[in-house]
Amino acid sequence: MTDTCPFCQPDSEQIWFEDQMGFVLRDAYPISQGHALVVPRQHVARLYDLPADTQAALWQLASEARRRIDEELRSDGFNVGVNDGEAAGQTVMHAHIHVIPRWNGDVADPRGGIRRVIPEKARYWGGE
Repeated sequence: MTDTCPFCQPDSEQIWFEDQMGFVLRDAYPISQGHALVVPRQHVARLYDLPADTQAALWQLASEARRRIDEELRSDGFNVGVNDGEAAGQTVMHAHIHVIPRWNGDVADPRGGIRRVIPEKARYWGGE
């Protein structure tokens, strides 16, 4: 736990739901309506530095977040992912999983999904 980490001591009203291993917050800077973060209670920078049982519990929370978001907003799809380290774009050095609802037409061409983090590598399909 650190005094400067925004995930170590969230205000109780920020927590959407929780269990003993972690909690789910609505993202403060959402990519889309419903964007949520799944956060472990244990402060580690990288998800894969957590014990396997904690990782499994977080993926269960991610699944529940996805279910609740879909029930609430009726999205057409999801991007679920982790920015693991500064080179991967992680800016808050407390492990967390993004659950991002998507809708048909929210971008012109969603193909490639997370591959678009390196735009010139996104288009792996042929033709066109």
